[in-house]
Parts: sequence; structure tokens; C-alpha cells
Amino acid sequence: MKDLVEQRSLRPTAVLILLVVAVLVWVGMELLRVGPPPEIVIRPAIAFIGKRTPVTVEIAEPRRGLSYVGVELVQGNLSVPLAAKNYDYPSAAAFWSAGTIRDTITAEAGREKNPGLKPGEATIRVTAGRVGTWLRRPDPVRQEITLPVRLSPPALQVISTQTYVAQGGCEAVVYRVDDSSVHDGVRAGKWWFPGYPLPGGEKGARFAIFAIPYDMNSADARLMAFDASENQAERSFIDQFFPKEFKQDAVELSEAFLNKVVPEIMSQTPELQDRGNLLDNYLAINRDLRQKNAEALLELAQKPGQEMLWSKPFVAIPNGKVMAGFADSRTYLHQGNVVDRQTHLGYDLAVTRRAPVPAANDGIVALARYFGIYGNAVVINHGCGIMSLYGHLSNIGVTPGQKVARGDTIGQTGETGLAGGDHLHFAVILDGLPVNPVEWWDGHWIADRIARKLGPGFPFTQ
Repeated sequence: MKDLVEQRSLRPTAVLILLVVAVLVWVGMELLRVGPPPEIVIRPAIAFIGKRTPVTVEIAEPRRGLSYVGVELVQGNLSVPLAAKNYDYPSAAAFWSAGTIRDTITAEAGREKNPGLKPGEATIRVTAGRVGTWLRRPDPVRQEITLPVRLSPPALQVISTQTYVAQGGCEAVVYRVDDSSVHDGVRAGKWWFPGYPLPGGEKGARFAIFAIPYDMNSADARLMAFDASENQAERSFIDQFFPKEFKQDAVELSEAFLNKVVPEIMSQTPELQDRGNLLDNYLAINRDLRQKNAEALLELAQKPGQEMLWSKPFVAIPNGKVMAGFADSRTYLHQGNVVDRQTHLGYDLAVTRRAPVPAANDGIVALARYFGIYGNAVVINHGCGIMSLYGHLSNIGVTPGQKVARGDTIGQTGETGLAGGDHLHFAVILDGLPVNPVEWWDGHWIADRIARKLGPGFPFTQ
């Protein structure tokens, strides 16, 4: 009986001992266990390394975490660090999980990061440090990808000749690029004029219609081509440049004029803040709103379409009397004091009150609404970056997205916006830059400077 009682009393003790041993074994195993190898995925933005190649590294470790991740570019004996990141993780005594780590690291490989990079091949290598335990220090995990190194720019050849351009005016250049070019066109100062496939041309044949800005008095324009890694080729191509002197003009701001234009524009432009008096409000309109309108036109020009929508010379409003010309430099006076200076970037043409306004050429209406300093305005997209603007209208007869033909009536002249009397403000805009409309009204100029170079694929008729 005594032995039976003793056996029963020992059973809980044995169970407890076994349970403690099991817990100690489990804790020991956890303290010795390292996490699984992390998953590393390397995603270069393009299939080669050049001037600049963006790289994205995706990494995941589901249990113990990571100590660090390093990204480097390796070629031969040269190694250049591209990115590095350290992580917090549990101490070696901890037996709990750190939780899943998922991270994305961005880096940039290329010659800009490694000036010693040479043509051939190079390796993007990722090293991930694993979290250790008291007794185990697992080796880092490495993943790498080897890519070709391409440092030569796209092939770029100028085809057209006799490129003669005037300050504030336009021209065309025809050229050829190879398959590596992904972005090409003409750079003139801060302005970019993109290239388009040459109509009916062979593979790689391109053209760009470009301008020398009205405020740039040199022919410092370059034809350029870039590959996917921004290796760039460039060529000079202008044969002759004609600088121009633009008209200087003074405008006296009368109280009657300010009372006429300022309240209207303020009421139609709710984002404008009232400065408390007519003159300050006018100056905000003439400076700030003018700049915002220019930025809106530049944004509108980013979606021009790659097809010429016209094939005849541009037309002006019939019997229009020139009241102001392109790139006139205006000094604004108030009570005899100079208060502002701006440039008039179009032609002011007066006929009779509420005269019909024709579309200058075939195209698609891109804007038809009250538009800041231009009042009621219409903008027509003619393709390949060319737009025309019609400002100060008394009424608008078209809607955005509507196709119009050369000569179609799109509205009537008026005096909305910054207009002192009934007239049409007409502008031609190339990729957001106002250019001299006179050239586009001239069929001989278009035939010689544009159509001749584009060839039979552009069926121009005068």
C-alpha cells in the first residue's frame, strides 16, 4: 500500500520534470535556430548598365529578420557601393520571432556612380546579413545579376540641309537615329522640341519642328538623342541664324482700363487673391496669372499627337489691322511711373466689333473657356506640337475635342480678359513656346522650311 502511494506521488514530479526538459529543449532549439535564407529579387529598370540605370531590390525574411543589406556594382576588381541599409533585430538571447521583414531598396547603377566603368559586363550584387544566435553565425546571403555595359550614345545623323532660322521663328530638321534611341529632338535653351517619325520615311528617320525662342539671341540649339540609360548624342545643325530687334512699347494704365479689366478677370478666376486695390490686383494678373496661363499652355502641349492634322498654310482673320506684334516689349506705366514689364507673345488684330474668327488650320479644339489674361479663348491642336490660340473673344462657338477645319468660325472677336477694345489676340505655340505667327501665315515659308524637308509623306498644298 505504501509503495502504491509513493508511486502516485512521484507521477506529478516526473511529469513536471519532463515538461521542464521539453521547454528547455525547445528554448535551446529556438536559441540555436537561425532564420531561413532571405528572398532577394533584383529588378533593373532596363536590360543594360549605362549612364544611369535605376535598380530596385525586393527583399523578404519571414522569421529572424536581417542585420543589413548592401547593394554594389562590381566590374573586375572595382566595387562601388550603391546603397546600404541597417535593420533592428532581436538579441541572440531572444527566442521569439522578429516578424516578417519585407523591404524595397532603390539604387542607381551606371557611369555617373562609377566613372571607371568600362564597356563589357558588370554585376549588381546584393548582400544581406542574417541574424545570428549565441552559437551560430550564418553567412550572409548574396544575390547578383550580370548585365552588359553600354556607354556609347545612339547613332545620330543629320539628313536635312539649309537650316536657316530667325530669332522667335521656327524651322525643321530631319535626321536618323538607331534602335537604341528612345528620346530625341532639339534642345534650344530651356526648351525641348521632340522628334517624330518622318511621314513615309524609312526606319529610324525622324523630324523635329523647333524654334529659337524670342528671348534667345543665339543659335545655341542642339539635335540630341538619348538611349534608355540617358547616354546622349548631340549635333549642331543650324546653318544660319538671324537675330531680330523687337519693338519697344509703352502702355499707360488708366483708371478706366483698370476698372474695366480687373473686376472681370478676378470674378472669373477665383484662385486669385484680392490685393486690396486695382493696381496691385492688375499687377498680380499681368505677372502671376500670365505665368500660370503660360504654364497651362505648356502642359497642354505635352499631349500633341504624332500626326500633322493640316496640309495648307495657316490663315489669319480677314482684313485684320495689326494693333500689336509678336514679341513686342511692353513697359507698363501708372501715373507716369514704371510698374511692370512684359512681352506680348502674339498678334493683336482688329476688324469690326464681334467679327467672325476663323480656325487658322485643321485641328482639334484643345481648350475653349475663360482663360485668364486671354479672357474667352480657344486653343486648337494642329498636331506635332503646333497649337494656335485665339484670345479676347466675345463668345466661343466650339467645344473641347471638336474637330475643326481651316476657316471654320470658332467664335467672335471681343474685349474679354486684358483687352482695352474689341480685337483678336492670335498666337502660334510650338511645344508650349509662343513663336512668330507671320511664318505660319506664309505658304512659301512653310513649303520651303517645313514641307520640302518632310518630303512627299507630308502632302502640303499652298
